[in-house]
Amino acid sequence: MPVLMTIVFLALFLIASMIRILREYERGVIFRLGRLIGAKGPGLIILIPVIDRMVKVSLRTFVMDVPPQDVITLDNISVQVNAVIYFRVIDPERAIVGVEDYLYATSQLSQTTLRSIVGQVELDELLAQREKINKELQQIIDQHTDPWGVKVSLVEIKQIDLPVEMKRAIARQAEAERERRAKVIHAEGEFQAAHQLYEAAKIISEYPIALQLRFLQTLTEVATENNSTTIFPVPIDFLTAFIQDKKGKDVKK
Repeated sequence: MPVLMTIVFLALFLIASMIRILREYERGVIFRLGRLIGAKGPGLIILIPVIDRMVKVSLRTFVMDVPPQDVITLDNISVQVNAVIYFRVIDPERAIVGVEDYLYATSQLSQTTLRSIVGQVELDELLAQREKINKELQQIIDQHTDPWGVKVSLVEIKQIDLPVEMKRAIARQAEAERERRAKVIHAEGEFQAAHQLYEAAKIISEYPIALQLRFLQTLTEVATENNSTTIFPVPIDFLTAFIQDKKGKDVKK
């Protein structure tokens, strides 16, 4: 009876060691006596006990933070830059055979590439053209990880930390730029106003009655807005028509 129990136990152990179940996003790289057989999965996998060894590889996208890197830009400004990288395994066999640890290797490659690329640009370009630098980082890292069966889909610079003195200088520069734009807009407004006044003066010089109509309009606006008594000097030109009409009536008499 004990022998039978031992045989049953060994049989169950062998069956358990033979059967592997892989999820949809997993692949199993099989080694038989140290030699690569291939990648299998998903689903049920049968292994030969003791002879076969399986290494599971996930095909899902990994999201990895690139630690902050101290970098000196092309214009000799010290900054601290970190990033995030998105990648996934597209060839499980090369990811296991081509590199010892593809996660660690991708992380180290991302850090060195980030320092290299940021060190080749000036601070203004780093701040203004982040999308271009992200694309360049993605292309370079993806090119180097391709022999490992790793596809880098996206690299994004998360944060750029500047020295306090540089932050103050950038703030002063932004303030000066806003003041310059305000002065330019004010000057453009004065120019347009002067042009409109010039056009109005031309019209009034050709049609003097327009000045009288404007004068009457001003009187109407003041009378509507203010309840107090307002005294306006009446131009002589405005009364000329009435004086001439009075003289004509006296002559007829």
